[in-house]
Amino acid sequence: MRAEALDRVTLIFSLFDVNGTGHLEADDFDIMAGNVVRAARDSDDNSKHAMVTAFRRYWETLVAELDTDHDGRVSFDEFTACVLSPERFEETVRDFAEALAALGDPDGDGMVERPLFQALMTAIGFAPGNVDALFDAFRPSRSDRITVTAWIAGIKDYYRPDKAGIPGDHLVGSTAS
Repeated sequence: MRAEALDRVTLIFSLFDVNGTGHLEADDFDIMAGNVVRAARDSDDNSKHAMVTAFRRYWETLVAELDTDHDGRVSFDEFTACVLSPERFEETVRDFAEALAALGDPDGDGMVERPLFQALMTAIGFAPGNVDALFDAFRPSRSDRITVTAWIAGIKDYYRPDKAGIPGDHLVGSTAS
């Protein structure tokens, strides 16, 4: 696994561990889903429901695939397997990415505006400065919008162990504010 991938997985584990127990648990994903849905004020109920469903599926896939000691939670060591074997999680990550990007595009025009992108990503727990750096890495239009497809591809790349120099690398590092 590339060092960049390990940095990304370390960060996402720390964010998903919302309750700070050192393990991922079902409650973490329920809390995170609620935070993200609240940040998507202008999204319709179907999109919000799809996001909650995607978070639940994410958790169910993680615990089913990674909980090697069968204690109903996922440790950091267990979690790293999601990056080491991305093919096991491809559909789950795709569904999550599509649901998150749909929340970012409430008018359905295929574009995500910076303020909503910032709100959703900070609701997940990413540092605002890093979120701005990520948005800029997606090369926004003159109207300061990015495409839904670019965001979905970026989320998928985030979980790839062979990727480096990707937009998602901006979420890790010292640009936090």
